[in-house]
Parts: sequence; C-alpha cells; structure tokens
Amino acid sequence: AVLSSLLAMSQQGRRVVLVPGNHDQDLRSFVDCRFGNIEVHRNFTHRAANGRRLLLLHGDEFDGALRCMPWLENVGSHVYDFTVAINHQVDRLRTRLGYPYWSLAGYLKQRVGRAMQYIRSFERAATAEARRRRVDGVLCGHIHHAALGEVDGILYGNDGDWVESCTAVVEHMNGSLQLWRWPDADTVAGPRSSANAGLALAA
Repeated sequence: AVLSSLLAMSQQGRRVVLVPGNHDQDLRSFVDCRFGNIEVHRNFTHRAANGRRLLLLHGDEFDGALRCMPWLENVGSHVYDFTVAINHQVDRLRTRLGYPYWSLAGYLKQRVGRAMQYIRSFERAATAEARRRRVDGVLCGHIHHAALGEVDGILYGNDGDWVESCTAVVEHMNGSLQLWRWPDADTVAGPRSSANAGLALAA
C-alpha cells in the first residue's frame, strides 16, 4: 500500500526521494538513479519550507557494531521480529480486555539501560554528522525509536518505524516538523530538548 501510494504520487508529477536502509540493501545498487519522478539517494539534503537545511539518511551509517560485525544485523532483526510477534499476541489480549495499544519493544527499550545508552550514542553520532556537513538538522530512522528535538544544539528527528510503532516525522507547509503516529492522526510530540527526547514516543 505504501509503495502504491508513492508510485501514485510520482505519477501525479510529485518528486519522490527514496533513501534505502539496511533492510532494503538491494535498492542501494540504484543510488543516484532516477526512475521518472522517483530518485534514489544514499543520503539527501532537504531544504524545508522555512529555509532550514536537513540531512536525510537511514542511519545505519552510525551503527558501529553493524559495520564491524554484520552478522549482528541478522541476530538483531530476528530478535526484533520475535518481539513484534509476541507484541501482536499481547495486543490481541489487551484489545479483548478493552485496553489501548501498548508497545512491548518500546517498553523494553525504555527499561534496558544499554538500549537507552545506545539510542543516546546514536543521536549524538547523527547530530555530529549534521554539524560536520553544516546543516541545521538530521532526520533518520534505523533504530526504531521515534524522537524529535534538539541534541547538542542540532535538530534531531527519528521517524521510528512503519511496522510496529507506526510513526513518522512530517513537515507542515510553514516548514515546522511534527512527530505523527497512525492511527491517531495526531502528533506524538513537538520539538523537545535532548533530555526529553527519550520519552516513550515509539509506543
């Protein structure tokens, strides 16, 4: 459904920029290619409506563990898939009992100290790259932890994921950014300081 929507947008004459991640590595062989109105880039600098320049990338570039030990990617992917499978069962039970959706993966990330330390290190690495490239901020994904705020004076946005937390970072016509969650059709959070960026935004 997502791909159909993107294709429809491109057919209507809209520019679509695709930045593949580590789970769709094969698409990276098409980096710098263009298919009609669809462009594939390894990273991309976007100028927002308010003039801010934002670095867009997936984010696995900052994952030193995966760069040094690629087999960890497969292990991590299987662990995450297993957690999501359990979460579906828990959610079915919660729905029957009348409780709202709850994210097991998000809960575990908030409770495991090393996970939070990893998230903070990732945020700092991403914003350091934005500073090195002399842009105003960075928007990425990869770690499945939605956030929007400032880290060390640089705008940092992470769209979470479309599989489990169903979150995205959206830009409004005036260039302001908001963290959005489906199916609420409402913002999860506006800009925050780095101290608050770790709230349960991926839940």
